[in-house]
Amino acid sequence: MVGTEGRKNGFIMQAGILAAAGIISRIIGLLYRGPLHNVIGALGWGYYGSAYNYYTIILLISSYSIPSAISKVIAQKLAVKEYRNAHRIFKCALGYVLAVGGVASLFLFFGAGIFVEGAAVTVLKTFAPTIFIYGILGVLRGYFQAHRSMVQTSISQILEQIANAVVSVGAAYLLIRINMGGMELPAEEAGLIKRATYGAVGSALGTGAGVLAALLFMLGVYGLNRGMIYKRMKHDRHTSVDSYQDILKVVTMVVMPYIISTAVYNLSSAVNNSVYMKAFLERRNLSEMELSSRWGVFVGQAQTISNIPIAFATAMGAAMIPTVAQSIASNDLDGTKEKIATAVKMIMMISIPCAMGLFVLARPVTGLLFHNTEADEDLATKLLMALSLSVIFYALSTLSNHILQGMGKVNIPIINAGIALVIQTAVGVWMVGFTGLDLYAIAIANTIYSGIMCVLNQIAVYRVLGYRQEMLTTFVVPILASALMGALAWAVYEGMLMLTSSPRISVIIAILLAMCIYFALLLLFRGVTEEELRGFPKGHLLVKVAKRCRLMK
Repeated sequence: MVGTEGRKNGFIMQAGILAAAGIISRIIGLLYRGPLHNVIGALGWGYYGSAYNYYTIILLISSYSIPSAISKVIAQKLAVKEYRNAHRIFKCALGYVLAVGGVASLFLFFGAGIFVEGAAVTVLKTFAPTIFIYGILGVLRGYFQAHRSMVQTSISQILEQIANAVVSVGAAYLLIRINMGGMELPAEEAGLIKRATYGAVGSALGTGAGVLAALLFMLGVYGLNRGMIYKRMKHDRHTSVDSYQDILKVVTMVVMPYIISTAVYNLSSAVNNSVYMKAFLERRNLSEMELSSRWGVFVGQAQTISNIPIAFATAMGAAMIPTVAQSIASNDLDGTKEKIATAVKMIMMISIPCAMGLFVLARPVTGLLFHNTEADEDLATKLLMALSLSVIFYALSTLSNHILQGMGKVNIPIINAGIALVIQTAVGVWMVGFTGLDLYAIAIANTIYSGIMCVLNQIAVYRVLGYRQEMLTTFVVPILASALMGALAWAVYEGMLMLTSSPRISVIIAILLAMCIYFALLLLFRGVTEEELRGFPKGHLLVKVAKRCRLMK
């Protein structure tokens, strides 16, 4: 149901709901990537990853920022109870994405060869219809997020990932089996490329199926809430009604900076792909197939795992945009600062221990999720360790990006992302071309990019709001607790490995104990208050457990 103003769910709770769904979705994504990797191999992941990077860019330019942008515009209308105008914005946004999404889909399909080469062209074309579908889904998600209700988006994300998992593995398996006559690996290079292409196409079909499943769910939710929506519009006492022409101008003026900002912010992966696949190919005696396989390990394993903790920051950012927009519209600057401080603290409480855990347990975590050759497992492990620090930087920069957008300072993230991208590219080209770091150069460049974005965005938030983040419980306590947790987690893993001789059992036990250890240390060091803990999903239960364990008075 669409939320009313009387609802007392805080943005932390709503962000927690969305974050939980995001993390569940990422876990589902990880669980199916193991079987999918077994089907399509590292080469298939390489083709899929190369195509996916450019699909993402076109998606970002056309539709991806729609939920955030629309939620901000509609939230401003809801703050003053202009329900009729809010719904007119919703309808206008639908028309916008139908037009823009349609053009973008056709451009990607017929222009795939502009972005990628060889087998990846077919994979990129398969992504094209998904862009059109995603635009409609984005408007529906943004509409409900504007009401500060994240449940609908959360459920749709989980359904999207489930459908993606099932169809990706199933379609990849069937396409390979039907077209190759079996699942055996061909002996010749041409056969390997053909097999990997069919597998990557199946994976791309899964992405589209997931978005379609989420769209059907959101359409159903809108249908169920339609009566309440029209009832509120009927009782709207505002006499002024915005024209669709004026709304389109507002939507375009708001959406375009969001699109540019998000596109530039996410160009990092595509640039890294081009730097590695082109610059490295020219300077090293490796074939395109070998490079694609190694790139598949980077994007399909190390980067995928490192992205999981960032889900909470993305969710918090999605919740922050309508919240900040409404606070600014109400001239509540003190309330805005308080919410930002709380959001940053919550994100650091989660991303710092996650980064430490990924660094310490990189090898067993990778082995738990993927069946690799020894060489690929070693590569994935070291890449994940190299990316672990970027988890913290990306989490904070993602949140500050959304905060600046919510305040209407949409050009600042664009400039900051552009500066970070230039520096990252220069460093990446130099390291790939003139050092022996190979893919580790890309991981380092990625971390540099996220670090620069993090610093520049934080400076911008301070300048706009005069806001300073509390340091002790936001950064110092989580770092100290995480360091102790990491040491104990490593010791537990090594001890269990000697007892069980099973890396998988050992790492699962180590992770579970690490979570409990961190929670206990955070409370012992007074890093979180009872009120803050209650703001988490199931916060009352967490407080009850803490008090029973005498970790909280």
